[in-house]
Amino acid sequence: MRRQLIAGNWKMHKNSETARGFAKEFIKLYDFTPEVDVCIAAPFTELLALEEMFRDTDLLTAAQNMHFEDQGAFTGEISAPMLAEIGVDYVIIGHSERRAYFAETDEMVNKKVKKAFQWNITPIICCGETLAQRDQGLETHIVRHQVVMALAGLPDELVAKAAIAYEPVWAIGTGRVATPQQAEDMSKVIRDVVRVYHGDAADSVRILYGGSVKPENAKEILDMEDIDGALVGGASLDPVDFLKIIQAAEN
Repeated sequence: MRRQLIAGNWKMHKNSETARGFAKEFIKLYDFTPEVDVCIAAPFTELLALEEMFRDTDLLTAAQNMHFEDQGAFTGEISAPMLAEIGVDYVIIGHSERRAYFAETDEMVNKKVKKAFQWNITPIICCGETLAQRDQGLETHIVRHQVVMALAGLPDELVAKAAIAYEPVWAIGTGRVATPQQAEDMSKVIRDVVRVYHGDAADSVRILYGGSVKPENAKEILDMEDIDGALVGGASLDPVDFLKIIQAAEN
């Protein structure tokens, strides 16, 4: 049985005061359960503070990005060993915004995934199609290619530990959302692709849906057979809304 994973992606939101305020309120509200893994992908500047505040809880932290080299002349970047040093558990890799705004390629995603595993950080690997690609009927081809490229060269035992987030680009920050059946259909495509290339690892890899997940639609999405959690954007900024999504996963 795959454990649900609910990951909140704060993107470029919150400062020290508001991040700590969120953590304090959320810890008071959250009735910790072994049935669901919960992590917060905060800006780099807030990760250490969250690590300290989450220390005596089951809450986990995630970075929103990292470089594929351990060190070097890469101004503005953060490396996997830097994240490992402060205890970060997950890292989001290949988010559509990284691909679109910062020219992140499939090859870069693959290097980052391998580096994350090297430092015992679990990658949340993002894949998904744009509206133009879906309108052209290319969505399945695009997603399959992104998944194959992201996992290339990885042993099956590591693939089994990964999380893959399907995020239709047309449903991020737009208020639109893929129907639960559309999300399930693509999640099944992803699991089938993993099975072709990595065998039984497909039974263990967790597939998340990301794209305007809210308390109102979370249960219907998370009830789908091949969906094992959610990558939550805007709704993760509010502790009450984020908790309602976690509760939908628990139930």
